[in-house]
Amino acid sequence: MPFFNTLKVSIMATAWLALVPVATHAQVPAPIAASASDGPTYADLATFSDAAELVIRAQIRRQTTLKPDRAPGLAPGFARLYIEANTLALIAGRSTVGGTLAYLVDVPLDAKGKVPKLKKREVLLFARSVPGRAGEVQLVSPGAQLTYTPELEARLRPILTELYAGASTPPRITGISDALAVQGTLTGESETQIFLATENRSPVSITVLRRPGQRPQWGVSWGEIIDSAARPPAPETLRWYRLACALPAQLPSNANLAREPEERRLAAADYAFVREALGPCVRRITKG
Repeated sequence: MPFFNTLKVSIMATAWLALVPVATHAQVPAPIAASASDGPTYADLATFSDAAELVIRAQIRRQTTLKPDRAPGLAPGFARLYIEANTLALIAGRSTVGGTLAYLVDVPLDAKGKVPKLKKREVLLFARSVPGRAGEVQLVSPGAQLTYTPELEARLRPILTELYAGASTPPRITGISDALAVQGTLTGESETQIFLATENRSPVSITVLRRPGQRPQWGVSWGEIIDSAARPPAPETLRWYRLACALPAQLPSNANLAREPEERRLAAADYAFVREALGPCVRRITKG
C-alpha cells in the first residue's frame, strides 16, 4: 500500500478558514518535537508551509500502528500510524477542513523501541486535502507533523502571512538564467547583474556594486525594474528563504555571459559574495 493511499473515514460539515482559528480550542520523517535544539528551523517551517494546502492544529484521539507489510518505504526506527484527530484550528488553508481528520504519519520509536502514545497530543499538521475523500488529509511528507506549542505557532504565522500575501509573495527560485559583470572606469569599480529563473517566470535579479574604497553593496529586485537602491532580504523572511535555500553553491559556468577572463572571475566572485552574505539554509527535518 503506498504511503499516501487514501483512507476510508467519515466526514462532517466543513467551513472555509484561512489564517483564522476555528472557534474551538520538501523529506526526512520529522520527530514530533519543537524545542529550540532539535525542533524545526525557519527553513523547515517554510518548506512545510510552502508545500501545504492546509496548516492545521489538531488533537489526536486515536492511533493505529500499521503492520510492516502495509508500510512500504518506512525508515528504520520509525512506525507508520493511522491517526484520527479532532480539528482545533485551521491556521491557514486554501481549502476546507472538517471537525475530524484522518491521516498517516511516520513517527520515531522511543528509546525502548516502542511506538509512542500520542493520544490527546496537540500537533501541527502540514497537509493537503484528498480529492473526493472528505475528512482525510495527506501530509506533505511522511513526518510533517510537529508537536504544537504557542511558540511554534508564533514562529509559523509570519511565514504563512507572506505565503498568503497574493501578488507580493516572492516566487520560487528555480535557478540562474544569466550573470554578467562589467568593470567601471575607475580601478576597483564594477557592477554585476545576476538574473534568476523563477517558477512563474516573474523577473528577479541580484545586483552587486563595487566602488573604490567602499564595501561591496548588493540587493535584490523583485520585478521588472532593476533598482540600484535594492537591499538584501532580511534573514528568516520568505525572500531570504527563496534565495538561501534555492540558489546553487556556485555560479554555473554556462550562466556567466562575460567573455573576458577577469570579468568572468568577477561575476563568479560577486556571486560567491552574495551566497556568503545570505548564509546557510539550515535544515533539521526537511530536505532541500
